[in-house]
Amino acid sequence: MPFPLLSSIIFLPLLAGLLILFIPKGRTGIIKGVATAATGITLLFTVFMVTGFDYNNTLMQFSEKLSWIPQVNINYHLGVDGISIGLVFLTALLGFLACIGSFGIKERQKEYYFLYLLLNTGMLGTFLSLDLFLFYVFWELVLVPMYFLIGIWGGPRREYAAIKFFIYTLAGSVAMLLSILALYFTSQPHTFNMLELAAAGSAFAKSFQIMVFVGFYLGFAIKVPVFPFHTWLPDAHVEAPTPISVLLAGVLLKMGGYGFFRISFPILKDAAIYFALPFAILGLINIVYGAFVAMAQTDFKKMVAYSSVSHMGFVMLGLASMTVTGFNGALMQMFNHGIITGGMFLLVGVIYDRAHTRDLDKFGGLGAKMPVYAGVLVVFTLASLGLPGLSGFVSEFMSLMGGFTAFRTITIISVLGIVITAGYFLYMIQRVLLGPLNAAWAGIADINKRELFTLVPLMVVTVAIGIYPLIILNYQSPAITELVRQIGGLLL
Repeated sequence: MPFPLLSSIIFLPLLAGLLILFIPKGRTGIIKGVATAATGITLLFTVFMVTGFDYNNTLMQFSEKLSWIPQVNINYHLGVDGISIGLVFLTALLGFLACIGSFGIKERQKEYYFLYLLLNTGMLGTFLSLDLFLFYVFWELVLVPMYFLIGIWGGPRREYAAIKFFIYTLAGSVAMLLSILALYFTSQPHTFNMLELAAAGSAFAKSFQIMVFVGFYLGFAIKVPVFPFHTWLPDAHVEAPTPISVLLAGVLLKMGGYGFFRISFPILKDAAIYFALPFAILGLINIVYGAFVAMAQTDFKKMVAYSSVSHMGFVMLGLASMTVTGFNGALMQMFNHGIITGGMFLLVGVIYDRAHTRDLDKFGGLGAKMPVYAGVLVVFTLASLGLPGLSGFVSEFMSLMGGFTAFRTITIISVLGIVITAGYFLYMIQRVLLGPLNAAWAGIADINKRELFTLVPLMVVTVAIGIYPLIILNYQSPAITELVRQIGGLLL
């Protein structure tokens, strides 16, 4: 029997979390060591997966399938292809780096690391599941630890933010569950297998597809988040501790986009084409509205949170295009946004730990006092605003290219969002790093080695993909081309 690589990736964090429950709460060094080792080995396993992956093969690889509840044809079915492999690697990388970033957590560390590792298992399982029932189990598993991680270790309004996140996500999950059941009972024979449902998708009536698509849309759009379901995101980000903000922006938002790629579009092809124009319009609203609201913020963390709303609009626009270029741009944007915004939230955490404020108007002149921090912040800022040569530019450009093919006017207006994004990010750099030094920060320390260790890998990936995008396109493009062919989109 081959080594169960995917199961090891999913459940190693959970096993470490269960081990932590048996460690005395005073042994914080051992607790941190177990959590760091588990996330580090998980990352190592994903590197083995990436290096052993045949990107010319569009079929599922490293598959594992066991009968779970045979009475209703539910299977423990895992697999990875070009659509999911980047997101699995992203989750493992951010999971490891945010675990190191969690060393600053001082209260109830035993409970924190257990919930943190449980969250990692849920996120990885979501991206690797090929059975809708199993997918839903992992999707819901993410909700519980995230609720407590925000509600216990968050900021002053943490209870409000946690409950808002929980209610929004749970409401979307209920709609998604109804759609899953509708697919199961309508399919012949009844199945939860995503691959079988995608193969039989054309047999579903268009009216049925539209109804089911709306149910899935509610579940996925809240996670992305798509306007007007975005309001939970800034509250959750502002109140969450820094490592959890990293996972929230870097991974959880991608679960919604991944749901469109893996479930909504391949299984409900006719409905996906039917809703292409609304997708494009919502993408436009996300891009422009998110950028305008981000520009109005004085809270550093809230500004980055609203920039996520804007950047995820490019995912919606790329999906709406029904083209290979647009789909590639959308999927790459999910990966790049996770890397760049994960870095941005870590940088916000660095300055908050020292200044205990995120008010942009209270900073100034920090570039001279924190030169290393300033350099790293400028790199991630330029990547986020889409500077050529850095990863953010490539994915946004491809999303716009795909969108321009299908929706020219909407795409032209969307470009306004890039201009506004450049404006508010450069204004942020001016307020934080330039000008006279605020006397209150005369003794502020530069970024330390542990903090730098969490940021350098993300910076390397950002620059590498910006210079040579085939690093990621080689993996995802064959699978994307096959998906667009199945949907009946444009192979452009």
